[in-house]
Amino acid sequence: MSAVQLADGELNYRLDGPVDAPVLVLSNSLGTDLHMWDAQIPAFAEHFRVLRYDTRGHGQSLVAEGPYSIEQNGRDVLALLDALHIERAAFCGLSMGGLIGQWLAINAPARIQRLVLCNTAAKIGSPEVWNPRIETVLRDGQAAMLALRDASIARWFTPEFAQAQPALVEPVVGMLAATSPQGYAANCAAVRDADFREQVAGIVAPTLIVCGTADAVTTPEHGRFMQEHIRGAELVEFHAAHLSNVEAGELFTRRVLDFLTA
Repeated sequence: MSAVQLADGELNYRLDGPVDAPVLVLSNSLGTDLHMWDAQIPAFAEHFRVLRYDTRGHGQSLVAEGPYSIEQNGRDVLALLDALHIERAAFCGLSMGGLIGQWLAINAPARIQRLVLCNTAAKIGSPEVWNPRIETVLRDGQAAMLALRDASIARWFTPEFAQAQPALVEPVVGMLAATSPQGYAANCAAVRDADFREQVAGIVAPTLIVCGTADAVTTPEHGRFMQEHIRGAELVEFHAAHLSNVEAGELFTRRVLDFLTA
């Protein structure tokens, strides 16, 4: 693990794969860290220099005072790329990571070669969903994170997968329990306030949209909205809930690689 110094703290990152390969950036979902992509790394690192990082407020990255914004998280990625002297990269983000990818593709198009938007939407949820969660987490701290961990199993995975694959589910939901309550609440506000419905049509990078057929958070309808508005965007659906990279596993990895190496 390494870190880049930002103005207000350190951003934790990790590099895998050949030094001279093209760069692929992976961006985690709300309440996870860079290890949410562990299953993809062996295959991705055969073709790419894979750059994973912990979004601010998560993992080993800085926890600054909130609220955060998706723009702020996007600028963190640009600072990371600049620090590592990376001009252009492919970008794959899931959920909140997908919002960050949208911001980058809209506001820094010269930096994004190809874009994969997984289990995300141009707008995720409403203040009625996010504000009570922010309030609870800031009030109850770690106890709230443990309660969210238990509730997240049903949101992040289908019941049959959660039951059959506890060894895959437990480490991922464990990331949520370990996330800083302050960092989590600050990023909830970032997701709450992001709305790219009027801007996604400006995305010019070749784009793949990944949906989970059982995703109640960012539904296939949300994916189809983005596909209709992003010129030439491809869409694929997997039998999965919100974390399709974990639940669809090898199918996810193969389809994303096919797109990125096309």
